[in-house]
Amino acid sequence: MEYGKKIKKGILLELLAFVILAGGAVWTRSYEQADVAANSGDFIKWVDFNVSYEALCLAYEMDVESYEKPVHLNWIELLAYAGAKCGGDFKESALKEIESAAKKLTEEKVSIEELTKELKYYNYYLEAYSAVLSGYVGEYEIQNEQGTSFEKKYGLKAFSPIAKAFDYRDYDDFGVARSFGYKREHLGHDMMGQIGTPIIAVESGYVEALGWNRYGGWRIGIRSHDKKRYYYYAHLRQNYPYAEWLKEGENVTAGDVIGYMGHTGYSDTENVNNIDEVHLHFGIQLIFDESQKDGNTEIWINPYNLVRFLKKNRSEVNKVEGMKEWKRTREIKMDEIKEGK
Repeated sequence: MEYGKKIKKGILLELLAFVILAGGAVWTRSYEQADVAANSGDFIKWVDFNVSYEALCLAYEMDVESYEKPVHLNWIELLAYAGAKCGGDFKESALKEIESAAKKLTEEKVSIEELTKELKYYNYYLEAYSAVLSGYVGEYEIQNEQGTSFEKKYGLKAFSPIAKAFDYRDYDDFGVARSFGYKREHLGHDMMGQIGTPIIAVESGYVEALGWNRYGGWRIGIRSHDKKRYYYYAHLRQNYPYAEWLKEGENVTAGDVIGYMGHTGYSDTENVNNIDEVHLHFGIQLIFDESQKDGNTEIWINPYNLVRFLKKNRSEVNKVEGMKEWKRTREIKMDEIKEGK
């Protein structure tokens, strides 16, 4: 009996040691990737965006709640601090790091520079996370419900890719195998819904690509005004894929209706429905240098947790009478530099 207990205890200790070592290995790999990315030239070559939904929500709420207070917490800086402390691994400990940083910044009046001066990879995570999130939170003006005036706001000014009141299903499918054309990874996030569901511009920017792609079918590519983010919306509706006003080079505003869900693609012939399930393929590419825009050096991040986060802000839309068209209900104003192409 006693012998059996010893065996069980030994097995448990071995399992515990394995878990600790495995966790340490993951952490070490994360730091190694950060080291390579941060020191491989004059611009970042790779980003693993593993920020959890919970961390996004926590840092965002701290940012908004501290707006116009003596110490305004910057959510990207909080996330970068946690990333540097935890090697980009956003488990429960990362939430504690965010809370710890916020407390030191507000109560002890420590500056973010002082707080991070000993963190080797902080600047890397700050640049990487800024490239993902820099257009998402800030000041803006939005029409009131009566449409008679604009109200000043501070908060989330990026939108969910799916319009408000339209149902969809999704799960984390980034990296899943694809076989059409050639074997490859799924570098985006699929959101399943109904044909004609209005598709929304997540962020303000300009239309960089518009038209048919053998993989994505009818698709839209929108570049953020700072040129760091390229948003890819694919498999749009047959015969009526885009908003009527949309064209290449056109500026779009976050929350605009830009297209409609469908299942086109997987064909060299235009306007063909070869995708089995109606859905939006939504992708985010990061660009630190124009050489990364196309080819083997492209950086696509997993947008699953971002999409969950963006459900906090879904664009209200109305049907245009007598047309297949939908338009946003309330206009929004943002102080952004519109650089164009």
